[in-house]
This record gives sequence, C-alpha cells and structure tokens, in this order.
Amino acid sequence: MTGFISLLPEIIVAIAAFVLLVIEIFNGRFRNFYAHILSISFLILALIFILFSVPEKSQIIFNGALVNDLLGAAAKAFILLIAGLVLIYSGPYLKARNVYKTEYFALALFAVLGAMIMAGSSSIISLYLGLELMSLSLYAMVAFLRDSSIATEAAIKYFVLGAIATGMLLYGISFIYGISGSFDLKVIADSVSVDSKLSLFALGFIIVGLAFKLGAAPFHMWVPDVYQGSPTVVTSFISTIPKIATFVMIMRLLTEGLGTLQDSWQQILAVLALISIGLGNVVAIAQTNIKRMLAYSGISHAGFFLLGILAGTASAYAAAMFYIIVYAITMAGAFGIVLLLSRKEFEADELADYKGLARLKPWYAFLMLSLMFSMAGVPPTVGFYAKLSVLKAVVSVDMVWLAATAVIFSIIGAFYYLRVVVYMYFHEPEGEGAADNIQAVSPGLGSLLSANVLAVLVLGIFPTALMLLCVKAIA
Repeated sequence: MTGFISLLPEIIVAIAAFVLLVIEIFNGRFRNFYAHILSISFLILALIFILFSVPEKSQIIFNGALVNDLLGAAAKAFILLIAGLVLIYSGPYLKARNVYKTEYFALALFAVLGAMIMAGSSSIISLYLGLELMSLSLYAMVAFLRDSSIATEAAIKYFVLGAIATGMLLYGISFIYGISGSFDLKVIADSVSVDSKLSLFALGFIIVGLAFKLGAAPFHMWVPDVYQGSPTVVTSFISTIPKIATFVMIMRLLTEGLGTLQDSWQQILAVLALISIGLGNVVAIAQTNIKRMLAYSGISHAGFFLLGILAGTASAYAAAMFYIIVYAITMAGAFGIVLLLSRKEFEADELADYKGLARLKPWYAFLMLSLMFSMAGVPPTVGFYAKLSVLKAVVSVDMVWLAATAVIFSIIGAFYYLRVVVYMYFHEPEGEGAADNIQAVSPGLGSLLSANVLAVLVLGIFPTALMLLCVKAIA
C-alpha cells in the first residue's frame, strides 16, 4: 500500500495522458481547450500529492525498481512545477499556429512521466525506460509543426543522434550488468572496481550517453539545431525538464552505482566541463538567433553543473542540484518571454526583434534583463549565487585552476547576455517588432510570467531555503 501511495503522482500523470488520448476521439468545439486545462490540473494535483507525501527516509518500492526519497521527490516537484508553467505559456503560441491540439498535451504529459520515472529510479532498467519514454515523446514534439521543414529536420537530427547516444549508454550498461549480474544500483556499487578495466570501459560509454542527454560538449552537436528548429514551446520544454531529470540520473548512476570509480569519472567530467564552458560561451557570442544563443548558453551551463558533480562532496552535489533547478526556472522564464512576444508567422527569435523593447514595453524589457543578468551570474540574481556555490565546491577540492578557468569564460560569456540588454535599451525600434504582440496577452499570463521572473530575483536575495532543500535531498 505504501508503494502505491508513493507512486500516486506518476499514476496521476499517466492517467491524465491516457484520458487526453481518449478525449482526442471525440469531436467538440472546446475539446482542445479542455485538454489544456485538464493537463495543467493533473500536473497540479500530482504536485500536491508529492508535497504532502514527502518521505522521512528512503523507501525502495515496486520490487526494487523505484525509490521514494527526498531527492526524487524534490526533483519530481520541480519537474511538475516547470512543466505546468511551460504548458500555460504554450497556449497562445499553439493557437496562433493552429496546432492547439490534444495530442500535444498528451505527448507533454508522457515526457513528464518519463522524467518522473527517471527521478525515482533505483534500477538501471527503470532509469532507461524513463529516459526513453521522455526522449521518444520529445522527438515527436519537436516535429509537431508538420508543415515546417526546419522542425522536421531538427526532429530527425535529434532522433538519429539520440539513438546513437542511447546505444552507447546501453552498451555501457550491458557491461555493467555483465560485471555485477544485476541492474540494482546498490549491487552494482558493490561489484564494480577501479582495478577492473571492464568497469572503466563501461564507464566511458555511460558518460558519453549522459553527456549527450545533458547537452555537454563535445556531445552537444544536436543542441543548437534542435533548439532553433523546434517550435519555441518545445524548446522551452527541452531546455528545462530533461535537465532536472538528467541530474538525478547522473546522481543515481555515477554517485550511487559507480561511486567506486569516482577518481576516474571525476577526471572525465573535468574535461567535459572545461570544454562545455569554453565552447558554449565563446560560440554563443557569434549567434544572432536568441534560441541558438540560449542553446550555446545551455552548453556552458551544463559545464558549470558538471563542476558540482565532479567535486564529489555532499555540499558540491547540493550546489549542482541548486544550479540545475535555478537554471530550469530561469530558462522557463526566458522562453516564456519569447513565447509572449511571438505571434502568427513571427517567432521573435532574432536578437534584432528586441530592439527598443524597453521604450515600447518597459516591464517586459526589465523581466528579460533580470533573466539575462541571472544567466550571466550578476548579483543580486540567483544565477550569481548558483555559480558561486558551484565554484566554492570546486575550490574546496583543490581544483582552483578549474574554477579560475570557469570564471574567465563566464566573464567572456557575459558579453552575449549584455548584448540582449543593449538591443532592448540602447536601440530604436525598427518597424514591426516583438513588442507589438504583448497587448494581446491575457493579464493572467503576464502576471504568471512576471512571478516566474521575480522568483529569480527573490531567490537571489533569499537563496537559503532552496539551498537547504537541496542539502537535505542530497543527504
């Protein structure tokens, strides 16, 4: 009975997805609207169940396939919260392009369900099943604009490269199974050895698969094209929810299952982090498309996130968790503003579209400024505290050179964030810009987006509560 109650959030989301598929059968004028409302309502209901059933101690459930612990519960809560925000922001965009369809919300719920399964897995098999459920749903969502050749191309690239990465991950998992004879992470932890070349061989393939899902360089080749080619609503989904789920997957696989090999994966992650931070910040400077710019920004942030993981201490893991949650909240707000400014046949995805936004719509320019400052790590935004926490964790394990290099590249990367601010505040509007669409947005949607962005500022001034949550989840 305890296991059933622990699985209620996942069951609620699964039921919601199947209900939407049934709704699709019926014709009705408001069918798609009801599907939209229903999907958000079920996400809120699942979130409430998680908040009121946080476990005091870890519980292995479902025959050892899943675990109910604070780490999983916290990750699921933020996955549901951000998924709800993204779906609310999606409405006007989907309506303007005549793709306000029930199946879109069903796919989104299946992706959320996959992410939740990843967050609560204690077995490699359940981790893999959750990953594939999420990934397959995202492939379909990327290609949802069927008449768009760019979206179709992005979906094909995502699918092909994702299949290769999944193959590498499974190849590594097969060797781990051969060594341990089990898919249970605790059994694996007792079986692998740093003296075993086979364990190190498997580790390499597993890290390649994880780095791809996270979007870390040099396995980042899909990120810019998929971010730019996807519908903006899907880009906002890809840039947020999978990141949190991948964080938990890395924690489960590397720290719980392969913790014995920490010295080995620490060195590999240091190289990946360094390449990601350097490449992401430098290449982003050359971008004129804001979605592509945020893609390279995401690559650099993946590097910062890996800094916390490679440090290998409890405080460092908490800092990494704090970082990935803050990043997801910030990216949800950034793409929310892009969605807000978009209209039919106008994506608002070029930097030039934001010229003079501060003169036409000063409040939305301020919101975008706050988000850009947070991603750049400018105080008092929460992005500054997130980067500081990760850098302190790296310095505490005597990797000062790595922290110093990350700071240098962050200073370089501040240029492309500030460029967005310059366009908004120091350029005159040119013709029909993104600001012309804001007056059509409902007050409720604008207020929700404002709350999303203001949370970035509030968490920057009062980060303690969220950091304590991350510390308890890791402990």
